[in-house]
Amino acid sequence: MKVTKRNIIFFIITVALVYFLGAYQLPYYIQKPGGANPLNPIVEVVDGYDSEGDMHLVTVSGLQATPIQYLFAKMFSYQDILPMSEVFPEGISQDDYMHAQLQVMESSQEAATVVAYEAAGENITIDYDGVYVVSVVEGMPAEGILETGDRIIGIDGNEIKDAADLTDYVDTKQAEDTITIEFVRNDQTMREAIMLEEFSDIDNKVGIGISLVTDRNVTVDPEIQFSSGNIGGPSAGLMFSLEIYDQLTEEDLTKGKEIAGTGEVDYEGNVRRIGGIDKKIVAAEREGIDIFFAPYENGAENSNYQLAVKTAEEIGTDMEIVPVDTFEDALNYLQQTQ
Repeated sequence: MKVTKRNIIFFIITVALVYFLGAYQLPYYIQKPGGANPLNPIVEVVDGYDSEGDMHLVTVSGLQATPIQYLFAKMFSYQDILPMSEVFPEGISQDDYMHAQLQVMESSQEAATVVAYEAAGENITIDYDGVYVVSVVEGMPAEGILETGDRIIGIDGNEIKDAADLTDYVDTKQAEDTITIEFVRNDQTMREAIMLEEFSDIDNKVGIGISLVTDRNVTVDPEIQFSSGNIGGPSAGLMFSLEIYDQLTEEDLTKGKEIAGTGEVDYEGNVRRIGGIDKKIVAAEREGIDIFFAPYENGAENSNYQLAVKTAEEIGTDMEIVPVDTFEDALNYLQQTQ
């Protein structure tokens, strides 16, 4: 074929168009059904029991959109297109965001471990080393007094072991009350008085404008190992706790079935709402899941459970959707299911 100037221009335009459609990143983020991965390779209790079926961790897949991916997301169901600003907080890079999500995953695994080991009656020791300041809200009373990394150990003479100790105490106060915070910074113990202020965007709530994380050291016997890789976020907590309990106890909770679910679990075993449950139902159906646990939120309108049931009906799955408010709800259901 004779190479002409016209052919060269056409070739360049074609390459540029293909690059634009397939590689140029738009300021949008696509969330769609991910996978439903068995937890056996991810969670390992030393000398734990095996089961005939599997517990599954269900994920939502996300990526920054290219033009072609944007078009596909418009065409297919259960794919959401969101502005990047709604996914990643202002001033936070995607790498920083994912690092934070991995830290949240570690906290979720720790909470699930505590819940499962206590329910199974196994040896567990929890040492509390105080509460760390994660961030300080600009314009709130703590600004200029507390700093990220400060370890809070007391409030008004009361010992602080976890974040709930502090928030529960503050909830008993009113705006313009003064509290004395005892904290450690650079190995130096300090005390500062801070006046509480009302949050303008949260009715009847007062505070000093900090976010917190509890520093716990959890030791268990038998030992446990997690291999969750780059999966982040808190929503696998319920399924982690069920998988750990299943490996700790001789009874096979799965009874040969494929079981999935979602929901953040706290240290008391409460199951909390998560995002993207419609996509997780689709992912679970593709994997052939038999039972799916969804946060019931005490029967609240538009709960995760209600959306899960709606999605299951839309895709015509026979998967059983089970509402749960606690780890015990899910455990009792599996123990009673034949």
